[in-house]
Amino acid sequence: MSTLVDLVWLIPAFPLAGVLILMAMGRRLGEPRAGWLATAMMGGSFIATLLVFIGLVGHEGDERETVVTLFEWVPAGKLAVDIGFLADPLSITMALFVTGVGALIHLYSIGYMHGDEDFSKFFIYLNLFAFSMLMLVLGDNLLLTFLGWEGVGACSYLLISFWFTDEANASAGKKAFVTNRVGDWGFLVAMFLAFLTFGSLQYGEIFYDLESNGVAAGTASAIVVLLLVGAAGKSAQFPLHIWLPDAMAGPTPVSALIHAATMVTAGVYLLTRMSPIIAEAHSWVPDLIMWVGLGTALMAATIAVAQNDIKKVLAYSTVSQLGFMFVAVGSGAYVAAIFHMVTHAFFKALLFLGAGSVIHGMDGDQDIRRYGGLARLLPITSMTFVAGWLAIAGVPPFSGFWSKDEILAYAYGENKVLWVLLLATAILTAFYMTRLVLMTFFGPPRWADSEAEATDDKPHRHPHESPWTMTVPLVLLAGLAMVAGVFNLPFTSDVHFLGNWLKPSLFGNAGHLPFGGGTQWVLAIVAIVGSLGGVSAGAAVYIRRRIDPARIEHPFLARAWRIDETITNFMGGPGRRAFERTTQFDEQVVDGAVNATGTLIRRAGTKLRVSQSGLVRSYALGIAIGAVGLLAWFISRAGF
Repeated sequence: MSTLVDLVWLIPAFPLAGVLILMAMGRRLGEPRAGWLATAMMGGSFIATLLVFIGLVGHEGDERETVVTLFEWVPAGKLAVDIGFLADPLSITMALFVTGVGALIHLYSIGYMHGDEDFSKFFIYLNLFAFSMLMLVLGDNLLLTFLGWEGVGACSYLLISFWFTDEANASAGKKAFVTNRVGDWGFLVAMFLAFLTFGSLQYGEIFYDLESNGVAAGTASAIVVLLLVGAAGKSAQFPLHIWLPDAMAGPTPVSALIHAATMVTAGVYLLTRMSPIIAEAHSWVPDLIMWVGLGTALMAATIAVAQNDIKKVLAYSTVSQLGFMFVAVGSGAYVAAIFHMVTHAFFKALLFLGAGSVIHGMDGDQDIRRYGGLARLLPITSMTFVAGWLAIAGVPPFSGFWSKDEILAYAYGENKVLWVLLLATAILTAFYMTRLVLMTFFGPPRWADSEAEATDDKPHRHPHESPWTMTVPLVLLAGLAMVAGVFNLPFTSDVHFLGNWLKPSLFGNAGHLPFGGGTQWVLAIVAIVGSLGGVSAGAAVYIRRRIDPARIEHPFLARAWRIDETITNFMGGPGRRAFERTTQFDEQVVDGAVNATGTLIRRAGTKLRVSQSGLVRSYALGIAIGAVGLLAWFISRAGF
């Protein structure tokens, strides 16, 4: 394998170096040098990823995989785990957009976090987050992946609650941490079961043993279902989605980093990586993944329709788009899942950073009901945001159309009801994103130009465009959101670039459409009509006022189906009492039994200690009595 591929260890090394340097001298560097250093580290990681990518491209498909082992990490009997990095098409695809989009978010953060007293600490956390995510996607074994998995979870807590002096921010960070622990339990038990079954945690050895010896369908199903629990936690699928909207409490670059290119895609990556085991599971297992994704996508889309916080709209949009990816995984459309993950990284990072630019220009106000008419005052932000809107709405030729259309096609091949519901979700996506754009950038201003005009409903604001460190990433991401569809065009196999590239990592498990190109064209036209219909409906409601928006923005939807409230009420009421009873049982029964055993032995020892007087004549008398007793017993047995 090319020496360029051997540089894979450099990819996580750069952000790790950034963490160590900033920990040692971040305060001394100060603002903005600490931010520039962290951004440079991410840029170096992106360049290293490009070099490894070039090295892989130079080889044939089956040879596009190598493992670079640094040292032995856990030597424990049959369990031997190395610090090793797997460079293959799937891991490098993930690393490319993690480092590329991550570098742009770092650059954006230099302007966004200007003036923050913990400026250097913020970039320590960002670099640490990137390092953890890269360990997750590059690890050659489940334990190393789990290390990165836990790392992004810990960093998400630190970043979401970065402004922890506000109680809401601190609570949001704790909520994300605790909810993810539920999913982490699933991943951990799946890892135990995988080691018990295959005798290894290394991906290569697991897949080789799977190919050579096979595995029982029940065992494979158990592993996949447990992995689904883990994936649902990280990728915010029902019912573990509740942490993601609250994660908006963190700074906007954190929202972009978590919701676009890194943490939330980890679950989709994990299921795609373990596709050989999914192929051996019972048929109901991929169906379960598919329907969980559909339910989450549709539910989140309906909630986004009624949200008024600009970041909350995008948060529920992320939950919905992740549902699309889970539908793709359950349908066997792994390439479509990764394709949508890549395009989503571009347009969702663009939308979140654009939202941050709007919030920055509106003096921290996040309520879209108090926006309007911002297009002329924030020209770069508005133009780039429109590009992201058209991409996520599925309007051709923007990138979201190509990736979403491919998922819809596979859904049609799997189940017609599934396709109808997923198409309805896509139409809702176009509708609520049109609502967001129109209420933010168009229509009459709902903010006051002067203090004299200001009221409670129309507060005083002075909207302004963001600095270049914030607008340059917007422009670059807008360009990617427009053209990223070329990565995997559906016309012929020759332009199915991403599919051909990922083929070695999927071990022949990628699904195939059960119909020809004519059906695909019809489905594409229906998807286009649906997207344009969603956009038109949004314009009819929020520009022409054909329908009263209050009839659509139902309080039930605004309160997110009351799922969060129900869980909170349960955990604060019956759940808390149940935990208290469990603690009481543990203290009084479990610990009580252990403590009682120790007390009984101690008291018995105290009583027996009396017989150990140390006097020889006492011991001799005891021996004599014992001898007489034995003699009497033998005589009685002899029958004299």
